[in-house]
Amino acid sequence: MNMNRTHRGKWRGVVLAVLLTAGTLTAAAPGAGAEGTRTETPVTSTSPVTGVAESMVRVKVPLPESAGPRPAACDRLSYLRYRSADGPAASADADRILIAQPGILEGAGAFDSVARNTVTRAAEQGQHIEFWALDRRSNCLEDRTGIASGDQHTAVDYYYRGKQVDGRTFGGYTGNAQLGWMAKLGIEQTVRDQYDLLTAELPSQALRKRKVLCGGHSLGGVVTGYFAAADFDGDRTTTADAGYNQCAGYFALDTTVSTTLGDLSGSIPDDTNLPDIGLGYGVVQAGLDSGVLPRTLSAPVLLNPETMTLLGIAGLGALKDLDGEADLPGYLPRNLNIEATNRFLFAKDTAAFLSGSPAVRDFRLTNGAVLGALLDDNSVPLAFLQTSVGFFDGGPIADKSFPAANGGDARPGLYGTAYKAIPDRPHGPLYTWRTYDRVGDADDPGHRSADGTPFTGPGEEVTDVRQLARSLAEQPLDFTEQYFPTKLVTDIELATSPQVKKLVVHPEGLKANPVLTVLAGEGLLAGRVPADLHPVVADGYQHLDVLTAAPVQNDGRPEPVSAGLAGFARTPR
Repeated sequence: MNMNRTHRGKWRGVVLAVLLTAGTLTAAAPGAGAEGTRTETPVTSTSPVTGVAESMVRVKVPLPESAGPRPAACDRLSYLRYRSADGPAASADADRILIAQPGILEGAGAFDSVARNTVTRAAEQGQHIEFWALDRRSNCLEDRTGIASGDQHTAVDYYYRGKQVDGRTFGGYTGNAQLGWMAKLGIEQTVRDQYDLLTAELPSQALRKRKVLCGGHSLGGVVTGYFAAADFDGDRTTTADAGYNQCAGYFALDTTVSTTLGDLSGSIPDDTNLPDIGLGYGVVQAGLDSGVLPRTLSAPVLLNPETMTLLGIAGLGALKDLDGEADLPGYLPRNLNIEATNRFLFAKDTAAFLSGSPAVRDFRLTNGAVLGALLDDNSVPLAFLQTSVGFFDGGPIADKSFPAANGGDARPGLYGTAYKAIPDRPHGPLYTWRTYDRVGDADDPGHRSADGTPFTGPGEEVTDVRQLARSLAEQPLDFTEQYFPTKLVTDIELATSPQVKKLVVHPEGLKANPVLTVLAGEGLLAGRVPADLHPVVADGYQHLDVLTAAPVQNDGRPEPVSAGLAGFARTPR
């Protein structure tokens, strides 16, 4: 992901990558201190990828007292642990452990499909590996109570109408004034959190160096670069604590392992409340400390805690009844955030956006079509939120010319390259969702854009909408990230400042271990990665598909991202 600014200091290219349980097992983490500092909770899943055991792990790793007041939950680090069900129970006994950093606005739940697929592929090759999907510390602010109820109406009532669930009332979305402790959640704290978690869970440095593969998705590749170059004991002459000596190798999912944003690109609208970094590191930090600058990344449309919650709620409907007619658009409150987001996603053109007519409530949509409209690359115009989950069906389809011309060729990093489409008959037929593996079937009408170009084809559809819904609604840690620390963005944008440059203590660490780079064929880096990286390219994939793709693709071949990761993790026998 790339963040560029104009000579006037305006942000232009912030790159984004852009979320239940049963039983509890509590034990002390090795080296973590007193009993009760670690909990591991088995996760019950309806995934068709069996043979994988999942659990949610929380480890107490307090912030320094200087961070200031924060919820007790924010003194813990969390991750989803995936392993072979018939493999060793102890992580230290696994053949490999992959630890993955999320991208911007992304939580541990987003890795669910790729984690399960990778563990399964490795098991087929005789290897028992683990995949740890990390949550950033700021994910501690999220409340899953409404979504965990398993019912859309209950979730909407909980988050938007103040109704209780299991005796609990939603406390509201956390405001900037309450987030003073997040003013210092930048790159230094993020890589420190990963180090502290690794050393708590795997106390032996020699074992970490032999078995751990460090990586991430999107911005997670940049975080991995800083981790590789970091020094954790304050003495650069000792290297056992150096980041690169905690890893046997690195992996990058639609990103690169680097301490600069390089060619990563993508952007969001200019009204995201991001600070003008032309002010310099010291002034930006002072602004974050005082609250003058927003401590979390947000925008009025899509990118704020209230609207990000909608993805999980939409996932609930699709998970429960994919083909049933949705009532979610009409059941949601009509506040400014939701109305603006609905117009942004469902307006056919500028006139429809400005007038609000026809509105999404005027169309008959199945639950699958609602979720597809929110995240499919032929619908959502923001590339970092795109997956390839199929296409609309059941009625006439029109070109979508708002907010960008179809195809997005002028700014593919923002809009993606897929043609945008929208249902064209309000108050008409029930629009359904054709799943990825039914695109191109004999009964597929093969919708085309106004210029005759097919909107999509079987080679461009890779993710099962049902499993995307499951990852959004069923995971105990969110697929999305509601409170992304602004400081993590500003630190990386200010990489040449002395305060950030000093974090790169061991630049040689970036090349100290082998690297696997896996790219989405139509993702944020499409066609712009140096050939010497020798990347694995997943054809037809969008930015999020590298995490969400189905285990078997439409060409009958195994999913290439997980196959590449499993091969990279393979250890000699």
